[in-house]
Amino acid sequence: MTASAGLPHPASDDEARQEFAADVRRGLLLRPRQLQARYFYDALGSQLFEAICRLPWYRIPRAERVLLAEHAAAIGVRLPELTTLVELGCGSGAKLALFVERLQRARPLRVRLVDISAAALELSARTLGRFSDVSVVGHRAPFVPGLRAAVARRPVQGSMLVLFLGSNLGNFHPPRAAAFLREVADCLRPGDGFLLGADLVKPEAELLLAYGDPIGVTAAFNKNLLARVNRELGGDFDLGAFDHVPRWNAAAARMESHLVSRTDQIVHVPAADLTVSLCSGESIWTESSYKYEPEGLAAMGADAGLVCRDQWIEPAARFALTLFTR
Repeated sequence: MTASAGLPHPASDDEARQEFAADVRRGLLLRPRQLQARYFYDALGSQLFEAICRLPWYRIPRAERVLLAEHAAAIGVRLPELTTLVELGCGSGAKLALFVERLQRARPLRVRLVDISAAALELSARTLGRFSDVSVVGHRAPFVPGLRAAVARRPVQGSMLVLFLGSNLGNFHPPRAAAFLREVADCLRPGDGFLLGADLVKPEAELLLAYGDPIGVTAAFNKNLLARVNRELGGDFDLGAFDHVPRWNAAAARMESHLVSRTDQIVHVPAADLTVSLCSGESIWTESSYKYEPEGLAAMGADAGLVCRDQWIEPAARFALTLFTR
């Protein structure tokens, strides 16, 4: 097993900080006020999300592991020439390791990991280190640029499977989700595959509990976004002056995460050249997580030029894995 840093981060630390500041300024001047969910995942945020994945109320990771374990062999049958795996948003690497273990492969595998978190890339590479016939390269980049970099380095022979697991697709608003699937499809050759994990619509009470756990881990994850603004941009958010509030938007089929001000307050973010006056009860919208119906996922893939080969659903948690091919 080998690991390398792959592509450098697309921006220097100073450029990344400037981009973060610009996005914070832009988002907090909107109505409703917003912060981008992609900034959740600093080192602490990544650890908090791993903790969320262990909570009994957040059932996506366990449901997905069951499906991966049960159907990895079938996916290998569908892609008999598989030589390359690319995971977009690798996290700890545990799910990919389970998939590799159950794949029943007949040849060595090249794994390309794509994530904006250096900590996630390092952890995933260590997790996959137990496989002697798997080589690993990490790309610290957003999903699509990282995928394109991985594709540029793939061998001429053999097929590729791109994995986009968890409920990551749900973080995209519908037009962006459709564009993302087209971008993935454009990176695939005939015979390649795309394995998509997606959370399905389920009762509101279950969703509210999953996104607002009673021991407060999800609240800490959400508030860490404000803490990151304070640490990196000199902000003076009082984390105790905000409540984490999950909301189910049935009309849009999405869960929303909000940070709601408990009082009238003024917040300064010097690096963003920003002063914001918040009213009591005013919300900062930090995340959307869209939920799907199984047939809707197949239709989205078809619109992107992908063929739905198989779809597996874990009925208790209402989570789906869908295998597309080009």
